[in-house]
Amino acid sequence: MKRILSINLLVYSFLLLAGCSDKFLQEKRDMTAENERVFQDPILAQAYIDYVYGLFLPANNGTGFVSTNTASDNGSYNNIFAQTTDELAGETDFNKEWANISFINNHANKYFGQRMGTNIANNTWTRLRQINLFLTEVDKYGMEEEIKNKLKGQMYFWRGWQYFELMRLYGGVPLVLTAQNPAVGDIEENSVPRSSTSETIAQICADLDQAVALLPGRWNGADWGRITSGAAAAVKGRVLLTWASPLFNPNDDQSRWQEAYDANLAAKELLEKNGFGLYNVGNLENGEAWGNMWFKEEDNPEAVIVFGFNKMPKGGNFTKNSGWEQAIRPRGINGAGSISPTKQMVDAFPMKDGKEIDDVTSSYTFDPNKFYKDRDPRFYKSFAYNGAVWPYSGDQNYKLWTYSWKETGNGAYKSTETRGANGAGIYVRKASNLSANNAINNFEESGTDYMEFRFAEVILNLAECAVGINKLTEGMEGLVDIRARAGIENKDGYYGLSGSVGDRNRLFRAILNERKIEFAYEGKRFYDLRRWMLFDNETGMNTKLGIPVLNGTRRTGYRITIKDGMSEYIGVSDPMLGGNAPVIDRNATDFPAGVTNYDEYVDYLYDNYFVVEERDDLDRTNASPTWTFRWYPEYYYFGIHQNVMEGSPYLEQTKGWNSIQGAGTFDPLQ
Repeated sequence: MKRILSINLLVYSFLLLAGCSDKFLQEKRDMTAENERVFQDPILAQAYIDYVYGLFLPANNGTGFVSTNTASDNGSYNNIFAQTTDELAGETDFNKEWANISFINNHANKYFGQRMGTNIANNTWTRLRQINLFLTEVDKYGMEEEIKNKLKGQMYFWRGWQYFELMRLYGGVPLVLTAQNPAVGDIEENSVPRSSTSETIAQICADLDQAVALLPGRWNGADWGRITSGAAAAVKGRVLLTWASPLFNPNDDQSRWQEAYDANLAAKELLEKNGFGLYNVGNLENGEAWGNMWFKEEDNPEAVIVFGFNKMPKGGNFTKNSGWEQAIRPRGINGAGSISPTKQMVDAFPMKDGKEIDDVTSSYTFDPNKFYKDRDPRFYKSFAYNGAVWPYSGDQNYKLWTYSWKETGNGAYKSTETRGANGAGIYVRKASNLSANNAINNFEESGTDYMEFRFAEVILNLAECAVGINKLTEGMEGLVDIRARAGIENKDGYYGLSGSVGDRNRLFRAILNERKIEFAYEGKRFYDLRRWMLFDNETGMNTKLGIPVLNGTRRTGYRITIKDGMSEYIGVSDPMLGGNAPVIDRNATDFPAGVTNYDEYVDYLYDNYFVVEERDDLDRTNASPTWTFRWYPEYYYFGIHQNVMEGSPYLEQTKGWNSIQGAGTFDPLQ
């Protein structure tokens, strides 16, 4: 979005108008007379609200899509949790071998926060302090009620949001609902112990209920993109779904599923009442509607919560570019080529009749050598494979080539990607703008927004809760809605899911797999695996649902090589480039007999010249024994890191983790 959610820019302009300059944030801290103006003047109050938005949103040039901010102590966005799934390869603090589980190690997730100091910073507790300060002070002054309520509603939302981000990592946390004074040090009033998880959930829901009551159902014009009542309701649904999931509900308490169902149904109805719904503009059969939803801005019905960017020139005062386009595009056309999808994610996408690739009842036969053939329409909007056409403004017929060959029999592979390959042999192209410009700052001046919460999630959240309370038909209806919009063929009456009809566990599995596909590379996978405890099968959940275990595996990619007749091609020259290519010209326009267009020619090349193999060098290869993904059950309920515990000895450590006082005693299931 190019309007409201470039929040840091609005804050800057508001402050200039108000004449406060950089004193604004400093004055908020000590409650001087200047600060009182913030709670009297709607323009300054709005600047305060926008400043808080900016504390939570990705920075300029942020990637948004694959990044989350809950694996760092200062809210900075990174790919760590995506790499701690089957989406991306790479070693993180949460997937490698440790000598022991300890609060002194970085696997005690630091998002719990830093100690609050007197300096303005962006971390968990200073964010909460700024929110609490506003909520405490604004009622003391005579601001017009209607304006004030909308401002307060946004602050209640962000407080609920922040506490939920903490709760789903740690369980119960300290509930600080008034602004603490960071200047007085370790006084008793600042020593707030952890509340139970159930108490934390209750407070989150109370804040979100307040937001629903105070916020409008939609914003228009320059305010489009602010948090709405429907967004607050949808997040409440997400919160209660997490509380009902096996992570916090190991005994499958039906009352929790019912509460989550009620919340998600209310969110769906409220959003629909205000014009939200699945983005359906375009051709459903080829996935055009699904692929184009990222580029509809104001009044996008899919965008429940959206993080906005603009395409203003790099380096300007009002610039907030999206880094996504540059991150996913190949280096050969000045992209970064830094997002390497795994074969495991590619294989998750079904055939175009909705059947899984190994399902013998599918109308289509999966060919591992032509893995791209006859797939779910979302496949082609999510990935760019060897031979795919992937346009940009400088070349609307740009073709991606990722094959390799050896110059000598025992030599290393040489790639077509002479400026550097992405490593996986295939690219993420989800939300790629086919008119993106690489001539100016290498795709960096992109304004593609990131929808943090899409209406599709509202539907799947509700479907999961429906299955939770044994409304299996209703749960299937939600899946059908998502698959129909995706453009999947409906050959069995259930878009390929007929085998899940009437079976609670199979429907849970189908919903989780659908989320894996629909929200691939949108920062959701880690939380889904974790709330269902699917990393390691310690609870037997993987066996119960029939979902593969990630623990002990390696993430892999593709290597595509060339055969010349029956033998592997070995030579100095690119075997498929140019009219005098040693094997065949990949860009030929004079096609072989029976081939009439480029798509058919790509099939012909795969049938006769390309050899597709699994490539096992995305994860570490220099470890002995061989590096594999290592998940510890303690990560389901993170411990509090030493940095916090040493300054806050009153905090109870999570069970399974140690601390200065000894073994942890806090039970996150209470």
